[in-house]
Order: sequence, then C-alpha cells, then structure tokens
Amino acid sequence: MHRFTLAMVACLLAIPLSFAAEPTMVLDLWPGVAPGEKGDVGPEEDVPAKPGQRPVRRIGKISKPLLSVFKPAKDKDTGAAIVIAPGGGYSILAWDLEGEEVAAWLNSIGVTGIVLKYRVPRRASQPKDAPPIGALQDAQRALSLVRSKADSLGIDPKRVGMLGFSAGGHLTAWTATNPDKRAYDPVDEADKQSCRPDFVVLVYPAYLTDKKKPDQLAEEIRVSKDTPPCFFAHAYDDGVSPENSVRMFLELKKLKVPAELHVYSTGGHGFGLRKEGKPCATWPDRCAEWLATQGITTKK
Repeated sequence: MHRFTLAMVACLLAIPLSFAAEPTMVLDLWPGVAPGEKGDVGPEEDVPAKPGQRPVRRIGKISKPLLSVFKPAKDKDTGAAIVIAPGGGYSILAWDLEGEEVAAWLNSIGVTGIVLKYRVPRRASQPKDAPPIGALQDAQRALSLVRSKADSLGIDPKRVGMLGFSAGGHLTAWTATNPDKRAYDPVDEADKQSCRPDFVVLVYPAYLTDKKKPDQLAEEIRVSKDTPPCFFAHAYDDGVSPENSVRMFLELKKLKVPAELHVYSTGGHGFGLRKEGKPCATWPDRCAEWLATQGITTKK
C-alpha cells in the first residue's frame, strides 16, 4: 500500500497544474460578426491530442472571437493588464497551456490577464504565404476594446501589454509593429483607442524571420523606434529557431528600443509555464523582474 501511495503521488505530480478558476468576465470582441467572417469553418471544437503530444486543451475552428478576463486579488492588483495570445500554428489555440495558466500566473503578480480567443484556422480564401489577417484584426481590436473598458475593468489604459507564445508570439510582434495600420475599418467608439500594446512579451515566437532571408525579419514585422519595450524567452534547442527572437532583439537594439533576451540551453518548444526541470522554467521569474524594472507592475 505504501508503494502504491507513492506511485500515485508521483503520477499526480507529473500531471500539469490545472487552473480551475473561472474568468471574471467574458467579452464579445466585436459588436457583431467579425470583419470578413463567413463562419465557414464549422462549429468550434476541442481538438484531441496526437500520440506523444503534451496534455493540452486545443481549441479549433474559432469563428467568434472572445476575451476572457481574469482579475487578480484586490490587494495584489497593480492596475496593469496583459492581453494573452496562445499559440497553435494559426491552426488551433493551446487554450490552457498558453492561455488560462498564463492568466493565473499574471494574477499572482498583480496583473489582469486577458486571454484572446482569436480566429483560427487560416481561412481557405486567405493567402497561404502570408499570416492570416483575421488574427491581426482580432488582436488590434482586443487592445482597443480593453482600453475602452479600462474603468469597468479597473485597469490603467496606459499599462496594457500583450504576451504571445509561438504563433501567438508572431501575432503579438505583428500587432506591436503595426499600430499605424489598423487592419479593419473602425466599427464603434472603442476603435478610437490605440491598438498599440504598451509593452510586449514574446515566448518562443515563430515566423518572425523571412523564410528566404532568415537574417532579416519578416516583411510584416515592421520594427521602428516606436516599437514598445520587448521581453524575449526562447530555448536554444527549440525547433522553432531562437533566431526568431534574436533577430528581432538585434533590430530593436539598433533602434535603442528597450529589450531583454533570454535564450535557455534546453526546453524545446511549447513549454509554457509548466515546470519540467529545465532551465527555461525560470523565464516567468525573469519576466516578472523585467515588468517591475519597467515600472509596469508598480501600483500607481
């Protein structure tokens, strides 16, 4: 019995933490149908894991974008907020690993976590050699909508950032470097608010480099002196090359845009915040320090 109990404990410890907290509120991203949305991908669904994949909730066929808002405890709340873009190759969203679990961590450091359910997969009518425009529309709208609801959400509209993983990291960088080019016609008063994140966190971002010229950034990643401060975390052994993070970091360095880069010796891809005994597991601590250094998590 004693051995059985130890085995059960070991099994439980091997299971990723599940954050059961429900969002404080869920907001429709658009007042009606999202721009260009035809609803032709079928009903939203949970996509089962393939053999060997991490236990992750994968949501696919998203036609109705939403924002799930997770508020920190009042005594911890700093007033800062971060829109979270889960990854998934623009095919699915890793909803718990790179969404809800991240919101729970942000809450622990006093930040409102807002998980963006953006449209996936790429629509058949969209060019295969370009990132899907619907995702950018949803991200830009999310930042404007959050700022428009700053009072009701109890956040500072001047401390609204964005955090993305993998394809969500690309979406975050794409959004951060194109605030002057809104990808849709304004639909209401919320769109009078800026769609530029005040700061960004990119965790193993994908697709940032040009496919044909990997020593250059992709065409849509338009780094400038007005790009917001950036934090990067990547693993050296990631199949999605850390050159994605390094290349953007170097371009920011040239322009004297504040940035911090961490490339960990091991970790692979898709580690999220789950503790797996690898060096990459410390990135949340480094990120929390960076947020504090930037004055983002200082109570105003």
